[in-house]
Amino acid sequence: MNFQTRYAAKILSVGGVISNPTDTVQGLTCLPYEKSMQKMLWLKHRSPAKGLILLASDLHFFYPYVEDTSLLAQIKLQKHPTTYLFNAHHNTSKLITGIFKTVAIRLTDNALISDLCQQCQSPLVSSSANISGYKTATSLLSLTLNFHQELDFILAPRHGNFQASHIINAHTQERVR
Repeated sequence: MNFQTRYAAKILSVGGVISNPTDTVQGLTCLPYEKSMQKMLWLKHRSPAKGLILLASDLHFFYPYVEDTSLLAQIKLQKHPTTYLFNAHHNTSKLITGIFKTVAIRLTDNALISDLCQQCQSPLVSSSANISGYKTATSLLSLTLNFHQELDFILAPRHGNFQASHIINAHTQERVR
């Protein structure tokens, strides 16, 4: 793990919000701390009603957030990034679920996400790096312009990771997106 990744993990562990490439798009990331998630929503001008996604490299990170943990066994890494909707555990923050009774989770083998999860011993709360209603930032310049140096750290965007994930209801196997 390089210095930048270790530093990003340290920023996350003290409640910071960073921007980093994910397995789909450039994201805003924090740990599931209320103040951190509130800051992320404020940065994005995003309604808390929409909810946020949890990313992790290992299924055990999702257990506290899912009502029926036995269903987690059905999640497998997919060729195309896939987000699953599970019934949320009653203790899951409303900032994660929004107005829904579900929690959105995505298992990934992305090396950066894996390193951050392992360093922080937590899933990552994530959302695309954009102001709500606008395109996702794809450069350091657009991140700086959009977020006016309010981010606690930036891991530079990578070219080519601009695909949205599929979304599947884990209970019905219905593809939502």
